[in-house]
Amino acid sequence: MSEAKNYLGVILVRGKLGAKQEVKDTLQMLRLQTTNTLAVHEDTEVVRGMLKKVKDYVTYGELKKEVMDKLKKEYGEKNTYNLKPPRGGFERKGVKKPYKLGGVLGYRLEKINELIEKMI
Repeated sequence: MSEAKNYLGVILVRGKLGAKQEVKDTLQMLRLQTTNTLAVHEDTEVVRGMLKKVKDYVTYGELKKEVMDKLKKEYGEKNTYNLKPPRGGFERKGVKKPYKLGGVLGYRLEKINELIEKMI
């Protein structure tokens, strides 16, 4: 019964200054302290619910095994990584717009892997 587990990569894009206490607490539970921090979480309903609450501060998506292996090789075996800002910058519309409208925030499916590659 060993199913392949899916993992989500969550990157804190915006700072927590001015955020509601509820959002700050959720970010802390997700282990996101500073901007450009990547946290790897198992894909569960609980984590998805927390991500809906903080979608205006983070970007997230499904991680590929190759990217996880590269992260472990570069930074060691852990679940939280402090990454550099992305080479070439974020998407065209910046860090205040959702991904669907050309920005960075929210759910981005498999495209999170490309962003992480730019940040390693």
